[in-house]
Amino acid sequence: MGRQQNRKAQALTGLLIAAIAVFLVARQRGLAPGDVGGAVSDVVSNASAPPLEKAPPSPQDAIYGMLDAARAGDVRAYMGYFTGQMATLLEQSLAENGEAKFAEYLKRTNAPIKGIAIMEPERLTEREVKARVEYVYADRNEVQVMFVVQVGGEWKIARLEETERVKTLVPYGTPVR
Repeated sequence: MGRQQNRKAQALTGLLIAAIAVFLVARQRGLAPGDVGGAVSDVVSNASAPPLEKAPPSPQDAIYGMLDAARAGDVRAYMGYFTGQMATLLEQSLAENGEAKFAEYLKRTNAPIKGIAIMEPERLTEREVKARVEYVYADRNEVQVMFVVQVGGEWKIARLEETERVKTLVPYGTPVR
């Protein structure tokens, strides 16, 4: 049997199984042959997978969220990922420069980033982790250590270390030979 015929057979088998399921649900409910709309929706809703539980937020979620907000120039969302003295310093910078200028700064400084890698955070305390974040640029890589703390049910960035340039053996975009 060719591939085309095999696909047709699989499709017909699937349709037949679905039709039988609809027929059985309709019969179980005592529906007349023309009243199967409700039976179809029951078969479809019962066949769907149970909803997945959302994983609790992680320190990496806070870092990626902050970077996404910066790339989009979403100042309020960006500010929401910080806490403590870091948040205070950013609020001061925002007040001095204005939201439009601050948004432009966020977009401009994040535009050259080609990729990001976050190493598995090191737990310092029950509520604080240290994460090593590597930024990949076209001509270099940089590493920055971030200290992320749990505030309520959310993770927020509390401190940043200075970025350090990392030696790259193969620069981003180098053709593979």
